[in-house]
Amino acid sequence: MLNHIVLMGRLTRDPELRRTGTGTAVASFTLAVDHDYQSKDSGERGVDFIDIVAWRSTAEFVSKYFSKGRMAVVSGRLQIRSWTDKEGNKRRTAEVVADNVYFGDSKRDNASGGSYSEYGSSYAPAGNSFAAPAPAASEFSALEEDDSDLPF
Repeated sequence: MLNHIVLMGRLTRDPELRRTGTGTAVASFTLAVDHDYQSKDSGERGVDFIDIVAWRSTAEFVSKYFSKGRMAVVSGRLQIRSWTDKEGNKRRTAEVVADNVYFGDSKRDNASGGSYSEYGSSYAPAGNSFAAPAPAASEFSALEEDDSDLPF
């Protein structure tokens, strides 16, 4: 069986970071994800608001570096939860449990975003390491070798 989902959208609010009784970090937020088609009647694109839950280091990462309006790419699995509300009605909700969260835009694209550029543009929680930052333009130098004898 396969349960894998990848979404790209903007956060509708700042992530909410909480801790379980044992101290495990959990963050929840909502992504606004545009439909890839337009309505015939209005010519507008629809939007889905999808609840996301991130755990442990991914939760801490999201709460530290993402805020309302940021573009995020979320990779994870769909989870359906059932519960009984205060009136005794059975309820169900769908949410995505995030395995990985990546930046969907750059710091230049979103001036109101947090300062994260020193960590690169993505996060891989499995290895608990950030991507290496891109070298500055001044670190490059022109090659002075003659390549005219290459066959292509």
